[in-house]
Amino acid sequence: MFRKVSLALAAAVMMAGAAWADPIEGNWKTQAGDTAVIGGSGSFSITLKTGKYAGKTIGSLKAAGGNKYAGNITDPASDKTYSGKATLSGTSLKMSGCVLGGLICKSQTWHKL
Repeated sequence: MFRKVSLALAAAVMMAGAAWADPIEGNWKTQAGDTAVIGGSGSFSITLKTGKYAGKTIGSLKAAGGNKYAGNITDPASDKTYSGKATLSGTSLKMSGCVLGGLICKSQTWHKL
């Protein structure tokens, strides 16, 4: 009996943990076709899991209210870091990196895996 209760409690705790996770956390398919993982609490780190730059951290974002995030994005090819932002819409994440105070920006859309 104790074993069944323990298993049920463990399952409930795991499901509750997933429910409390920020929606930006998880695996994302980048526009280039690579997989990136976003994780953390408070500050979210972006790391490439697959592709030419696998293992490289390419950004850090913090919640900026609602479905918006702000921080820094790094181009893995050049190692240049830009002011970044992300907007979550369902299973899509629009990522933008900007220079010159937001005058010149590049964007791409990632999809949740």
